[in-house]
Amino acid sequence: MAERALLFLDVDGTLLPGGGKKLDPALVDWREWQSHRNPQLARIDRTHGRHLLGLDCDLIWATAWMHDANEVIAPLLGLPPLPVADLPEAPLEDPVGTLHWKTAALVAAARGRRFVWLDDEISDVDRTWVDTHHKGPALLHRVDPSSGLTGADFAVISSWLLGGVL
Repeated sequence: MAERALLFLDVDGTLLPGGGKKLDPALVDWREWQSHRNPQLARIDRTHGRHLLGLDCDLIWATAWMHDANEVIAPLLGLPPLPVADLPEAPLEDPVGTLHWKTAALVAAARGRRFVWLDDEISDVDRTWVDTHHKGPALLHRVDPSSGLTGADFAVISSWLLGGVL
């Protein structure tokens, strides 16, 4: 029996859309952003938990939130505690046209297994790098950060997991 695919799940821009009024980053303490007190959490679509659990894959957090995602985000979505990908420290910003800071770590974590990576910062640089360095199939799916995950995104992911052609 084949191993289930992995699904690496980002938070900011993916589950937590960035549309609407932005908070001034200079006024936001990262510890406050990653807490229950973050007013932006109201933007999370709580039905996403049910949709994620319905996918035929193993869910893994792949976010700068790290273990805080299990404390803050998982309960909002009705998700159990999930494994957390071992990621390097997040840079203040990724220069355009360079490999995303998560890419190599996620390929290493996949260990050749099929995987889906949901993130709002995926680029063609990441896709090319994964095609070259990962032995198994991979779907790097960029989510529109203004809306976060949508039904159309879930349709693409489900089709890919079931072996459909994209």
